[in-house]
Amino acid sequence: MAEVNSRGLADKASGESAAEPVLADDARSNSRRNIFIAAIAVVVLVGSLFLYRYLGGYESTDDAQVDAHLYPVSARVSGYVIKVNVGDNQYVQKGAVLVEIDPKNYEIAVEEAKANLASAEATAQSMNINVPITSVNASSQLKFTASGVENAGAGIVAAEKQLAAAHAQLEAAQADDERAQDDVRRYKMLMGKQEVSEQVYDQAMSTARASTATVVAARNNEAAAEQAVQQARSRLGESEASHQSAETGPQQVSSTRARARAAIADVQQKRAVLEQAELNLQYTQIAAPISGQVTKTVVVGMNIQPGQQLLTVVPLDEVWITANFKETQIRRMKAGQRCEIHADSSGRTFRGHVDSIAGATGPLFSLFPPENATGNYVKIVQRIPVKIVLDAGENQDHQLRPGMNVVPDVIIR
Repeated sequence: MAEVNSRGLADKASGESAAEPVLADDARSNSRRNIFIAAIAVVVLVGSLFLYRYLGGYESTDDAQVDAHLYPVSARVSGYVIKVNVGDNQYVQKGAVLVEIDPKNYEIAVEEAKANLASAEATAQSMNINVPITSVNASSQLKFTASGVENAGAGIVAAEKQLAAAHAQLEAAQADDERAQDDVRRYKMLMGKQEVSEQVYDQAMSTARASTATVVAARNNEAAAEQAVQQARSRLGESEASHQSAETGPQQVSSTRARARAAIADVQQKRAVLEQAELNLQYTQIAAPISGQVTKTVVVGMNIQPGQQLLTVVPLDEVWITANFKETQIRRMKAGQRCEIHADSSGRTFRGHVDSIAGATGPLFSLFPPENATGNYVKIVQRIPVKIVLDAGENQDHQLRPGMNVVPDVIIR
């Protein structure tokens, strides 16, 4: 009995000692599980935080494409195309001659304009020489005619004095003739009475005939003096007319100067025609306005007209990205923020930065902008065009072409 009791106590003691390790293992297992769960929770929390910060640190859109200014190249003069120096989709440098128009007609126009300019310059030079000559002649003529008027006036005075002298001589001759005639009559009566000799009578007759001749001569002298007065007065009229004509000298000088100015203006007009002809000659060679890839529609043999588009140059070095972000995406977006652009065509990532944000939504720039003043209005999230510029050297291989689809990521933090 005692032996049984002692064995039972031993078995009980051994059972209790065996349960203690089992309980310790369970406790350690629970502790490790709790630590693992806590670690997973921490990792999930940290990952969620990093994911939130990553997703909240950029804005992205797939509504984006590559843009560029397309440069249409058109003709500025009409003519026959004699040479096309570029092939389809060829890359050209700025200033390279793309198309050549037959220049013969324009070369002739230049030569004709040069000849007309030379003629106009010679005319203007002669007119400029005539201005001082006309001025000097007008001044000299005015002085000369003024002197002529004075001389003519003095001539009239002298002629009038000669007329007065001739009239006095006539009166004196007439008085002498009357006395001589009286003497003849008196001597004739006396001779009839034999009171005077016939010789005295003959002498009186001779004196009377001489006095009569003197009267005739005096009358002729008076008539000649009157004629001289008339001639002097005529010369005065002619001198006054010449003087009046000479007084128009300033107007003649002004007219000559006006013709000289007109000649100078004609020179300027002819020079402008020459410059235009030279420009038209230059326009026969159509050059690339910018470096880029060419798309052409012109061929040799075409007769083209001014304004006709012949080629289009695509400047692959000056492309940018137009990204249409939702209006809710641009609240923290601003110019200068860095961007990563993922190209659909090559899978390549390009770097750039925000250049600017458009001043209005895209639909407002359309031909028929939406009108929301209606009763069935439904609110739609609008998109704002954002211009993204590539960093220097990012598109040296010209992988990005206008119209390609891209996905830009704008770093807003």
